[in-house]
Amino acid sequence: MTLATHQLDHADRVAAPTADPPPVRRGRHRTVRRDLLAAVCFLLPTVVLILVLRIWPTIVALVNATRSGLPGSLAEPEFVGLDLFAQMFSSPAFWNSVVQTLIFNVIVNPLQILLALLLAVLLTQNLPGSGLWRTLIFLPAAVPLAGSTIVWGIALRPDGPVNGLLELFGLPAQPWFTSPDQVLLSIIVLASWIGIGYWMMFLIAGLNDIPPVYYEAARIDGAGPLRTFFSVTLPMLKRPLLFVLVADTVSNFVLFAPVQILTGGGPEGRSNFLMYDIFHRSFELSDPYQASAQLVVLLLLMIAIVAVQFRLLGNGATEE
Repeated sequence: MTLATHQLDHADRVAAPTADPPPVRRGRHRTVRRDLLAAVCFLLPTVVLILVLRIWPTIVALVNATRSGLPGSLAEPEFVGLDLFAQMFSSPAFWNSVVQTLIFNVIVNPLQILLALLLAVLLTQNLPGSGLWRTLIFLPAAVPLAGSTIVWGIALRPDGPVNGLLELFGLPAQPWFTSPDQVLLSIIVLASWIGIGYWMMFLIAGLNDIPPVYYEAARIDGAGPLRTFFSVTLPMLKRPLLFVLVADTVSNFVLFAPVQILTGGGPEGRSNFLMYDIFHRSFELSDPYQASAQLVVLLLLMIAIVAVQFRLLGNGATEE
């Protein structure tokens, strides 16, 4: 009995340390749980906002695009399938808004990206006063879009200061926002005034993240500024450039305030962009179901263009 008891006590002492996990493992598990809880707490508000402000309105728009009815009526909307899309595609006004939206974006997006990239490269070359120039160029982005729109509307009035300056140099006054031929150019100038400085800051951050060793290697190989830009700067900048390109495209596709404040879609429908036409149809013509169908088209159009952008730049950005 004594020998058996001794063996059992010895076995208990040997097995006792394995009954509970080691303190280091318990501490690691607590750290992982704490980090996971912190991540959930930080991400949950963003996820909720995305669901409430992005996903749910998209679902509602998809549902409304297949219905028709009188707004405010007690009767349930009638399911009409794709009839609203058929009506929309047969409307010249709808196609005019699509064409004007595409023309605007084909011009303004490359213009803003190229100028923002040029300024970002110049202002990362340790030029005198580069910090001041960054602030001045970025300053319009800090002003609310409605405020900038009102300022430009006053500046480009027929009797405004810009035309007064032109007359000082013997040039004729221009109609700007009141001309079918110049309204698109005027909105491009207004949008670029705000957008160039904003996107420039993202590109400056991307340029500052490029390791200097690549530039040193290019200098040793005898590469000039132009060759260094295309062989080092541009390939290493693909990720921030892709982000800026996609974000700028989406931003300009949903541009609304300048059109709503200054032109109302005119003159002659030359500034009747798709986003404004959706607003006009939903809130001024009280036809939210047709507006939802147009919103679906706008969403699909943006997704298609962004997919092409990812196709062109995404592979190179992923390989880095």
